[in-house]
Amino acid sequence: MITITRKEEVVFNQIKIFDVEYDGIIPLDALKKELCSGSFHEYDLVQVLNSLSNKNVVKFEDSNIKLLVSDKKINTVNSKKDLEELELNIKEKESFELIKTLVNEKNLVSKYILEGNLLYGDLKLTNFRMYHIILSLENKGLLKHINKSDGEYYLLVE
Repeated sequence: MITITRKEEVVFNQIKIFDVEYDGIIPLDALKKELCSGSFHEYDLVQVLNSLSNKNVVKFEDSNIKLLVSDKKINTVNSKKDLEELELNIKEKESFELIKTLVNEKNLVSKYILEGNLLYGDLKLTNFRMYHIILSLENKGLLKHINKSDGEYYLLVE
């Protein structure tokens, strides 16, 4: 499933319409003419196209747009903030599942093993995102920071 914002949805829907009309390669000028007449500005259009390109929904280069995805399920959220929260919730769940695999029989995992797996494992989180997720899991009561004589640990509370 691909998650996009409302602005991205407007542009994506117009690209789907133009895809039939222009036989696959849509000139940027056609989208500008259609979308940039009202409150949608050219700068916003280019940003949205770059964002859709990063999500592998369209290919955007040399002022040409090509639709890559038309049949995948697309979820629309109201804003970028909602999109970040949704992505964080998904990453949070994936992180929690990873933590379950790392804990020992006492439900403990070393702080450094946990952080290393979150940073350099399959999830490849940034420092900020990793600490944000750990803090969020602590606030939800799923993870507890513990200081022991041999180091710092996290306790998985289930």
